[in-house]
Amino acid sequence: MKIYKYGDNVDTDVIIPARYLNAPDEASLASHCMEDIDTDFAATVESGDIIVAGANFGCGSSREHAPLAIKASGVQCVIASSFARIFYRNAINIGFPIMECEQAAREIQPGDTVSVSFQTGVITDETTGKQYQSAPFPEFIEGIIGSGGLLKSLKARGVAK
Repeated sequence: MKIYKYGDNVDTDVIIPARYLNAPDEASLASHCMEDIDTDFAATVESGDIIVAGANFGCGSSREHAPLAIKASGVQCVIASSFARIFYRNAINIGFPIMECEQAAREIQPGDTVSVSFQTGVITDETTGKQYQSAPFPEFIEGIIGSGGLLKSLKARGVAK
C-alpha cells in the first residue's frame, strides 16, 4: 500500500482532465487519473493505496468523474484536511469513502503505512505509531458506501428500481 500525497486545492480538472470525460468506462477514467499533477499515478497505483491531501480537495467542477476515477484506480480512500463540498457529496453518492483530518493530512508522509477504520474514524499511521481521529460516518452514510453508492443503496432498500 502506498501513500500519494498532494497539496491544497487539487481540483477536479487535475484529478481527471476534461479531455477524458468522454471515456467509455471507469477503467478508462482510471487510466488518466491524476496525470496532470502526477504522471506516474495511473501506472503505479494499486488496490488499497491511499491519497493524502491538503485543504479543499476536489474543488472545481461538480462532475462525478473525479471521485469515480480515483475509486476505479483502486484507491481505498482519500484523507484530506478538507474537501470541496460537491466532491464530498459526489464521493459518497458513488460509494467512495473520504476522511477529513487536518493533522493526519499534514503529518502522514509518502512511504508511511496507513490503516483506516471508517466505522470509528480512526486513522493509524503504522509507520510512526500515531493515531488520528476523523469523524466517523453516520450509519446511513456507511450504508451508502457499503452498498457501493446511493442508487445501489436505495435499490437494496427497495426505494428505487
